[in-house]
Amino acid sequence: MTPQRLNPYHANPKAYEALIALETYLKTCGLEYSLIELIKTRASQINGCAFCLHMHTTDARKAGESELRLHLLAAWRESSLYTPRERAALGWTEALTLLSQTGAPEAEYAAFQAEFTPAEQVDVTALIGMINLWNRLAVGFRLAHPKAA
Repeated sequence: MTPQRLNPYHANPKAYEALIALETYLKTCGLEYSLIELIKTRASQINGCAFCLHMHTTDARKAGESELRLHLLAAWRESSLYTPRERAALGWTEALTLLSQTGAPEAEYAAFQAEFTPAEQVDVTALIGMINLWNRLAVGFRLAHPKAA
């Protein structure tokens, strides 16, 4: 791990405030908190963001998410522990996080569309974009996760 390059939140507080405004909306838009944390954790796994993985697995545990579901999240397609709604969201998360590789395939969208209303589709897609932005800030500027106790 290389040293932190800069703290983007101190370097540009106005940008940070705008990001927090969207984050606040997404936390209150009506999506299940457990689903929000699964999406954030899965995108952070794909992007290799230790800072965000630490944050979102901690938050998920505090909200009652099981260790087993968190451990199996990277292999969710092979597990029966996730609901059809969660599976649709996780497939869409992977499709959009890996957009240059997937092109957001019709099969993933069809599964997603079957489980979410149009408004929820926008909220989930914004959430995926938001966590990808946080991942890029954290990885790009080398933000370190808190040390273990």
